Amino acid sequence: MNVKAARASATRESILVTAERLFAEHGVQVVSNRHISEAAGQGNNAAVNYHFGTKVDLVRAIVRKHAEPMERLRAELVEATGDDAGLREWVACLVRPSTTYLRELGAPTWFARFSAQVMTDPALRAIIAEESLASPALARAVEGLNRCLDGLPADVRAERSDMARQLMIHMTAERERALAEGTPTPRATWDDAGTGLIDAVTGLLLAPVTPVRPRG
Repeated sequence: MNVKAARASATRESILVTAERLFAEHGVQVVSNRHISEAAGQGNNAAVNYHFGTKVDLVRAIVRKHAEPMERLRAELVEATGDDAGLREWVACLVRPSTTYLRELGAPTWFARFSAQVMTDPALRAIIAEESLASPALARAVEGLNRCLDGLPADVRAERSDMARQLMIHMTAERERALAEGTPTPRATWDDAGTGLIDAVTGLLLAPVTPVRPRG
C-alpha cells in the first residue's frame, strides 16, 4: 500500500470510529457529517462526504465493519451446534456473537449503543435488517430455533421474536453505557451478561400463552 492509500485508509478508520462514538452517545440524527469531520480532526469539513457519501452510507459502513467479525463468531457457534440441539443452544447462537465480540473489543466500546440508536430510527433500522438477511449463520440459527418452537402459534412466535430482539439490543447497550459511566452492572463480565441474556430470552420464548378471549 502506497503512502497516499495508507493515509486515506487511516482517515476512513478515524471517521468510522469517531462517527460510531458520536452516534452512540448523541443519536444519529443530531450528529452532522461536518461535526464528525471536525471531531475526527479533519481539516476538510466535507471529509465524511468524500470518503463515505451520505450519512446512511456511513451508518452502513459502521454496521458492516462489525458485522463481518460477528458473522465469523456466529458461524463457529452454529457449526458446533447440531441440528438436534435444544432451544437454549440456538438462542446462544443469537446472543453469544454480540457479547463475545464486545468483550474482545476491549474498553471502551460504542457499538452496542450505536446499534440501539440505529434500531430506534425508522429510516435506518432497515440497514441492520439487510445485513442480518445476508448472514447464512444467522439464518441457520433462526431455522434451528424455529424448529424448537414448532408448537408456538405463528403470531405469538413473531411477537416474541420482536421482544427477544429488543431485549438483546437494549440490554447490551445498557451494559455498555454503564461500563462507560463506571456504574455497577448486574453481571461482572460480558460472558456472564451473555449467559443472563440467553436465560432470559429462552424463558421468554417458552413462556405460557394466554388464549385471547374473543371480543363481544
